Amino acid sequence: MNLGTTYLGMKLANPFVPGASPLADDLDTVRRLEDAGAAAIVMRSLFQEQIEGEHYTSLEHHEMHANSFAEASSFFPGVSEFHLTCDAYLTQIQQLKRTVGIPVIASLNGSATSGWIEYAKLIEQAGADALELNVYHVATQTSETAQNIETRIRQVAQQVREMVQLPLAVKLSPFFTSVPNLAMELRSVGVDGVVLFNRFYQPDIDLSLLSVVPQLHLSDSSELLLRLRWLAILSGRCSLSLACSGGVHTATDAIKALMCGAHAVQLVSALLKHGPGHLRVLLDNLQKWMEDNEYDSVRQMQGSLNLTRCPNPANFERGNYMRVLNSWHGRIPVNSESL
Repeated sequence: MNLGTTYLGMKLANPFVPGASPLADDLDTVRRLEDAGAAAIVMRSLFQEQIEGEHYTSLEHHEMHANSFAEASSFFPGVSEFHLTCDAYLTQIQQLKRTVGIPVIASLNGSATSGWIEYAKLIEQAGADALELNVYHVATQTSETAQNIETRIRQVAQQVREMVQLPLAVKLSPFFTSVPNLAMELRSVGVDGVVLFNRFYQPDIDLSLLSVVPQLHLSDSSELLLRLRWLAILSGRCSLSLACSGGVHTATDAIKALMCGAHAVQLVSALLKHGPGHLRVLLDNLQKWMEDNEYDSVRQMQGSLNLTRCPNPANFERGNYMRVLNSWHGRIPVNSESL
């Protein structure tokens, strides 16, 4: 039985890849992930603001004058809040490459074209096998158009592509009017793959303090459905490598993602909850399911449930939408007062 797959041009032993997270911070943890079957690993992100901050000032100077810049600068974490300095990030790449035999994928996180992009070259020189570009941006200005946002993402990707020869993936959010069109625009500038999707972290409100409270909730399998939809739409319609990120906690989740077209399946929350050994459970369960259902390889199932066989995908999606809205047959309580 062949569990192998190809992602970003890299031949992987299986589809399971620990995603961008603290999992790659500790060498012993990475060894355990490799022993459990991880096919590659994505490092946590190095941020645009972090790179630019370290470029213009020393760590001590930045901390001393953190609030003396424009007001907006105080919204960002101080240098001491980042787990790895820029130099330490490059060193971590080198240490990971010496420690494990699986591909190491670095991650850059930024939202605008500027000097931070040049750090991609240093990441390549440090020995990373690929680069994941996380272009996270939330539009807050009424004058900012969807076209401007997508153009900026394409420009960032293009500049990084011109900087390095590394396989390049862009991690997208689901909040675009046309994800397929944006994916093809990225392909046109040399991007090799897309990761679906960036999780949208939403803060809460503390009513007693009247302040915004950052919230970090680990994912669950319910988040997978959004990924399945867009995987099935993109699969077979573009030559990009596709990675599913978010909502994969069981082998069943992974199988669904693969059948919708994923070439790789990234995991973070499941591994933070259950530890590196959970990867072995997923691999064993995947192999058993394939044996029970007479699949000889992962590639045999990849994309088998995408929409390339559907004559009119838009009508198919519209029809499912109407069916869901008309699927409720439960009884509405007569007395709706709170108990």
